[in-house]
Amino acid sequence: MEKNKINENEIDQELHEHFSFNVDKGQEPLRIDKFLMNRIENATRNKIQNAAKDGYIRVNQNPVKSSYKVKKGDKIKILFTHPPYENLLTPENIDLDIVFEDDSIIIINKPPGLVVHPGHGNYSGTLINGLLYHFKNLPKNSSDRPGLVHRIDKDTSGLIVIAKTEKAMTFLAKQFFNKTVEREYYALVWGDVKNDSGEINEPIGRNPKNRLQMIVYKDRDGGKEAITTYKVIKRFGYVTLISCRLKTGRTHQIRVHMKYLGHVLFSDGRYGGDKILKGTVFSKYKQFVENCFEILPRQALHAKTIGFIHPETKESISFDSKIPNDISQVIDKWELYSKHKKL
Repeated sequence: MEKNKINENEIDQELHEHFSFNVDKGQEPLRIDKFLMNRIENATRNKIQNAAKDGYIRVNQNPVKSSYKVKKGDKIKILFTHPPYENLLTPENIDLDIVFEDDSIIIINKPPGLVVHPGHGNYSGTLINGLLYHFKNLPKNSSDRPGLVHRIDKDTSGLIVIAKTEKAMTFLAKQFFNKTVEREYYALVWGDVKNDSGEINEPIGRNPKNRLQMIVYKDRDGGKEAITTYKVIKRFGYVTLISCRLKTGRTHQIRVHMKYLGHVLFSDGRYGGDKILKGTVFSKYKQFVENCFEILPRQALHAKTIGFIHPETKESISFDSKIPNDISQVIDKWELYSKHKKL
């Protein structure tokens, strides 16, 4: 018996902790595979069940099956034989569009298609890999990601702020937590938005039927507070160019809120914006829209401005960026189309 314990200890010494969770007092009994799916980005039920089968999921230091029901006070750890991906990060010579840099911060204009940090399926070629190549000794956030204070989606372009010091990391993180950072996005959405401006205050959470999507939770159970204000910049009949400002920073917040409003982002494949929603599909209109999709094969969303209090000078600073070429080309096409109504 003692021999088996020694062997188990030897095995545990070869494992690396990837995730840990302390279960809240208010947690109702819930299968651990479902519990973890709601908390681990890009996790699937199959992966979680396989991890449990291999003994990699521990509750109160003991291996559990995927059917185990978590309860208040449980301490959960997920272990694997390889170190966390962040610990395996290698510097890569990735071109970065640096808008501003001083001793405390870096402002980067992220192109579409660039993943911000490593994760399942994206272990290299990320913004962080590029940061490690160009900058030394970046501080790590609570998730051990160097320099990262916030993030934007892979296919969203625009401005992102990076911390170069521990002081800057803490100071900026507090501003994001307190919702005092000014962030403006430009989005091209389907449909003619009814009001010239408005606010969407609806909680957002993971879609239980599609783990890759987020949804609005009308009963406010299961979702987190999410507030987006918007205003119309220009109307093109079938689509509308809008400006959105975030008061919170939930995953896919603008994409989900605009879909909830009935105006999904143009060319947003994950939320249905890559379908022709208006017009006669058997006319030149169909070809016109498909041409737009070819020019812009991603959601029409750009993080245009960001403003905050500088961690050293304590002055209010703001940065602006141009709308990228793929979005601006499509806007120009819609503007021309809206004037002539036919091609």
